[in-house]
Amino acid sequence: MRKALPFLSGLLGGAIVVAAALLLGLGDGDDRTTTTIVRQAPLTAQAETAGGSSAADAEDDLTAAEIYEEHAPGVVFVRAQIVGQTQSPFGLEPQQGEATGSGFVIDADGNILTNAHVVDGAVKVTVQFDDDRTVDARIVGKDVSTDLALLRVDPDGLDLHPIPFGSSKDVHVGDPVLAIGNPFGLDRTLTTGVVSALQRQITAPNGFAIRDVIQTDAAINPGNSGGPLLDATGKVIGINSQIATSSGGNVGIGFAVPIETAQEVLPALKQGKPVERAYLGVSSRTIDGSLAGAGLPVKRGALIQSVEQGSAADKAGLRAGGISAQLATGESVQLGGDIIVAIDGKEITSSDEVAEAISAKKPGDKVKITFVRDGVRKTVEATLGNRPVDNSG
Repeated sequence: MRKALPFLSGLLGGAIVVAAALLLGLGDGDDRTTTTIVRQAPLTAQAETAGGSSAADAEDDLTAAEIYEEHAPGVVFVRAQIVGQTQSPFGLEPQQGEATGSGFVIDADGNILTNAHVVDGAVKVTVQFDDDRTVDARIVGKDVSTDLALLRVDPDGLDLHPIPFGSSKDVHVGDPVLAIGNPFGLDRTLTTGVVSALQRQITAPNGFAIRDVIQTDAAINPGNSGGPLLDATGKVIGINSQIATSSGGNVGIGFAVPIETAQEVLPALKQGKPVERAYLGVSSRTIDGSLAGAGLPVKRGALIQSVEQGSAADKAGLRAGGISAQLATGESVQLGGDIIVAIDGKEITSSDEVAEAISAKKPGDKVKITFVRDGVRKTVEATLGNRPVDNSG
């Protein structure tokens, strides 16, 4: 995204500021010379917090060129040798290929963060640094539910450039961002844009939802996966993960997993342990205006659509509906099930709030589920289980 509007400080990476100085000639004539000085404007977060200060202090803001010069050396080119199986008339046969993506150094110990789908099924992983040096990397940990993976290289003899973490909670729609990665194998490519939306939801490779995702119009293409999304101060606020496209290329809608999500799972990844998450075992549907004519006993809550057999919800006695109905919107819905209206005494008004309440817990925690069944309000206690690895089925 490029703009050439002079004297505006809030422009993005391709913006320039032009200052014209009129120099008078030394002779007696009317000769005048105009010199144009071109410099890049700093990236400035335009949104303000309640206290009146910008999301990123103006004095800390850098130009896109300055951010690239400082942090591009911390971005690596990830190559993963993949071995899979393909069906043929002779049965399953091995198939080899190479997946490429991006990653970035997070500390001096040689830890590198990337996307899980970049190294999925890999039998060998290498990373290439900005000096073209390529070294082997080990997959230390992987969390498919957040599409994050941690690689580790031997730091001896390497000039590592860790990129500092920022906070996605401090950004606003309209704030400038930069992506550095390796789209289509073109190493350490810089693109710029803005935060287009916040609190989006995307689907992880295993079918579970990744929440609080950052949407950006900074160009993100295949090969950018696993690279950093940076704010105006050069700090990582997200890990570029997916794009919305019908052509396979960028259409201005990219998604980055928030850095806070990575910080939550990093302790387990560094130890090579699976990330454990609480699991209730229900799918639900938010009660909204489209269900106004369904004869529900409440106007707000989460209508249970299914209950997994043997899950915490099943053991607690929660029930799904058995009456299939089609709404005016064309959506199919199951009526007649329990409606969750509170968890641990906190009101529930949507299915997202159910997921958020459970995600704040740990496996083995006990929660009180308040629900409405046949117009009667009831409360049961459920002992949360461990979320399964896959939800794609």
